[in-house]
Amino acid sequence: MKSIVSLALRAFTDPGLAPTRLTASQAVVNSQLQSLALLGARLYVAQVFFLSGLTKLRDWSSTLALFNDIYQVPLLPPTAAAYLGTAGELVLPVLLVAGLAGRFAGAGLFVVNLMAVLSLSADDLSPAAQAQHALWGVLALAVVLWGAGRWSVDRVIRVV
Repeated sequence: MKSIVSLALRAFTDPGLAPTRLTASQAVVNSQLQSLALLGARLYVAQVFFLSGLTKLRDWSSTLALFNDIYQVPLLPPTAAAYLGTAGELVLPVLLVAGLAGRFAGAGLFVVNLMAVLSLSADDLSPAAQAQHALWGVLALAVVLWGAGRWSVDRVIRVV
């Protein structure tokens, strides 16, 4: 019990500046918890973007109108932005859920998220929407930085 409390205290107080000295059993628990957190992040972010992509597909003419009239995606023509954004929202989440090319999928969804934020004016993005986009961006970035985790296809094929 004392080692669990010690591990929890270290997890909440370690600034990450120096390597943490964990016992073998603590390292296993820490690794499993990190993988669980990464799996949760992957599943949550994938669901958000995949459902958004399905919404765009359901009414493609409205999607094209939105990209022409409201979304001002930098550097891309509206039609190309609609196709690329929708494709990214449908393909990248599937990769992310499987943990196949997890870092690539996380980076791709980070860019899709960033473009979504940049394409709207500040008046169109409420504080709650800003917070959601920030959360999705941080979770996608975590997958980019730490990989898809132990419970992924990347790990099975040793790409991590």
